[in-house]
Amino acid sequence: MMQILNFFGGLLGYILWFFYIIVRNYGVAIILFTVVVKCLLFPFSIKQQKSMAAQSKMAAKQKELQARYGNDKMKYNEELQKLYEKEGISPMGGCLTTLLPFPIMLGLYYSVVFPLRNVLHLPSESVDQALALLQRIPGVGVNFSANSFYNEIELVKHFDSLKDHLTGIFTGSELDQISSLSGGFQFLGLDLLQTPQGSDFMSMLWLIPVLCLVTSWGSQFFMMRMQPGMQQQQGCMKVMMFAMPLISVYFSYVMPGAIGFYWIISTLTSFLSQIVVYRCYSPAQISARSEARRAALRFQEEAAVAELPPAVQRSLAEKISAPQQHSPEKKGSAPQKKGGKAKGKKAGKSGNDNYLGTKK
Repeated sequence: MMQILNFFGGLLGYILWFFYIIVRNYGVAIILFTVVVKCLLFPFSIKQQKSMAAQSKMAAKQKELQARYGNDKMKYNEELQKLYEKEGISPMGGCLTTLLPFPIMLGLYYSVVFPLRNVLHLPSESVDQALALLQRIPGVGVNFSANSFYNEIELVKHFDSLKDHLTGIFTGSELDQISSLSGGFQFLGLDLLQTPQGSDFMSMLWLIPVLCLVTSWGSQFFMMRMQPGMQQQQGCMKVMMFAMPLISVYFSYVMPGAIGFYWIISTLTSFLSQIVVYRCYSPAQISARSEARRAALRFQEEAAVAELPPAVQRSLAEKISAPQQHSPEKKGSAPQKKGGKAKGKKAGKSGNDNYLGTKK
């Protein structure tokens, strides 16, 4: 699992390093990186909005099924699944977009935790050799423990004092890259390489987990006011809406500040993206477009039907009008039937009388 996330972090590291080369600041690079990711995920946001609109439209039908099969859970689930298939809706369709930022955050975490391998893409052998050497140096090895995830961060953080020990391991250009990266984690007075958990109050890194919680719950509050249907979400959607902010707060507290900073920027860009999606793809607009597509499809189907030749139309018209022309004759034959019935009835009555008379 670690190798997969490390590979994913390496891919994201190329994007981060590309933006870092342009702006020379890791915080700004994270902002640009997040905007690009949100643009790539925008089609999934539209799909999620359509799924939410469809779920809201199905609310009335779902209540009918609950009233009809409330005591039979198995039958209710069976009919509900048929309803989802009929409407073309996936009950898990909205969860995918909600969960997508999580693996991206893990990939970014591995990019920040292993900046030498995943951002600068230095050879792993050289990185391992450098960390092993630093662990043996008196007065320096105290900052490096065996198998620690944060050893590479410590190397980047204290690179100015460790540079002389690394000249025989890395090339001159590689040392220049590490030096450039080590000075690019300062953003608005915050050191994004530090963790809020191990920093003092004056470092102001505690703002990162606080802003994570405020931006997450704040954006959800405004979206629920804009879309009342979100208050009726069930299942994983409702759980993720309240659980993800708490998870982000915890991660932003125990991980390097760059992770929490990414989560804040991701939440803000997601909020802006949702506003754009709601303005362009509101439930009313989605329903109107769906009805318009149905009407257009019906018109195309009717237009595709070939018109019958005039001779065939006249023949069908004559066949349809033929029963109406013979209807008086059928009415005229009714007295005969009535008379026959009467005669039969009379004969039947005479037979009964003879039978009764013979009986006597």
